[in-house]
This record gives sequence, C-alpha cells and structure tokens, in this order.
Amino acid sequence: MTATTQATGLFDYLLALGDDALVTGQRLGEWYASAPGMEEDIALANIALDQVGAARLLLSYAAEASATAMPARADGPLPFVHDGPLDEDVLAYLRDDRQYRNVQLAELPNGDFAHTIVRLLLLSAYQKLRYDTLAGSADARIAGIAGKARKESAYHLDHATVWTVRLGDGTDESHARTQAALDALWPYTTELFAPDPQLADLTEAGVAVDPPSLRESWTAVVEPVLAEATLTVPDTAWTPGGGRRGMHTEHLSFLLAEMQSLYRAHPGASW
Repeated sequence: MTATTQATGLFDYLLALGDDALVTGQRLGEWYASAPGMEEDIALANIALDQVGAARLLLSYAAEASATAMPARADGPLPFVHDGPLDEDVLAYLRDDRQYRNVQLAELPNGDFAHTIVRLLLLSAYQKLRYDTLAGSADARIAGIAGKARKESAYHLDHATVWTVRLGDGTDESHARTQAALDALWPYTTELFAPDPQLADLTEAGVAVDPPSLRESWTAVVEPVLAEATLTVPDTAWTPGGGRRGMHTEHLSFLLAEMQSLYRAHPGASW
C-alpha cells in the first residue's frame, strides 16, 4: 500500500467518522428550545455540541489528509472537489449530500421525543464501542480524538439508556411511541456493521475498526436496555443502507440546506 493510497483511505474513513458525528449533532441541535423540559433542552444541546466537537477534530484531520489523498483520485470519482485549501468548515459546509459519508440512521428526521431517544441509544452505543477501539488506533491522531470522544459517548449512551427505559416501561402511550420508534429505526442499524472492503488496509494496519467486529458487542449493550424497557426487537428483512457510498435519504439534503445556508451565503466571512 503506497503512502498516497493509504492517505486516500484515511481521508475517506475520517469523513465517515466526522460525518456521523456532524449530522447527529445537527439533528440533536434541532431540539433546542423544543424538548419536553428545560433540563432536556440543555442535555440534548450539550450532546449535540459534543458531536460537533468530535466532528471538527475528525474533519480537520481529514482536510490535512486530503493534501496527499486527492492526487490519487484524479482518474476516479472524488468524494469532494474543491479548488482551494480544505479545512473543517469547507468540508462541513460546501459538500452536497452525495459527498457525505454518514450512515442513514444519523440523518433521519427527529420525529417525536421517543424517536430521537431511541436513535440516540442505537447510535451512541455504536459510537462508544467504535471510539473505545479507536482509542488504541495505530494512528496517534485518531487515538487521541477517540480517547476524548469515548468519554462523551459514554454519557450520551447513559442518557439515552435512562430515557429509553423510562419511556418504554412508562405509560401505554409512551410505550407505544417508543416501540414505534424502534420499529422504524431498527432496520437502519444494519448499515452500522456492513463490511467495507475499502477499510481492509487500514484495519490490517490497526488504524481503523472493522465494522462487523462491533456487532456482537453492540447487541450485548443495546438488547438488555430494550428488554428492560419492555420493547420488542423488530423482525424485519429490510436493510436500507448506502450512506457510506453517498447514497442517502431525501432528509439529508434538507438538513444540509439549513445547516449550510449561512456559510454559503457569506463565503469566506468570519466573526
């Protein structure tokens, strides 16, 4: 594996990690001043800030890696095309939906509060396990980012766990809403663990995490919470996916239109 090829794989991987965090943070930020109570407004806003903070670190590193990665993509499809230098803001605000690499689960609309909490449970359990592993990455920069993010993800998971149990094992209404959320979101979890041949070299080098390797541990974390919440894991053969390849739901384009509008309206502006 050449240095350029490795940098290309690293660039793509950092985009996937950063986009998961950025899109999750944007969705959670939509709850500010709309959550069921003031404490939850603050809690979800803080979790959103944690996600955006991790995204900044990951996308900043991706921008640096792009300097080596881009020449290798000259004869193939680029995940991002830009004439000037890249930084985390350019990567966040000037890519379109087909150039984003987040899983589809992260981009789905918030729905009701139960829907948001169940999605946070499913995603934060995955993110925590992924960051736990990446904290031992052979790439010192990734290891450092993951070492910080794993602590934040542990809080996100705890928060989602408490609320999932409270809602699922609560009133008939809250149980029904939480079960409906799980039924709608569960099929999208398959993408979290989809094999990615492009990660083979980075995984072998100890830089990245092989997604399928996290499934068993994730199940061991999530299913006991669902059981305590008296929720039933859906039995479905539908497995949507493709986010890692830029294939997204229509919801991401609307999310990006709102998130990117100010930056695109005033390119190059600063405070």
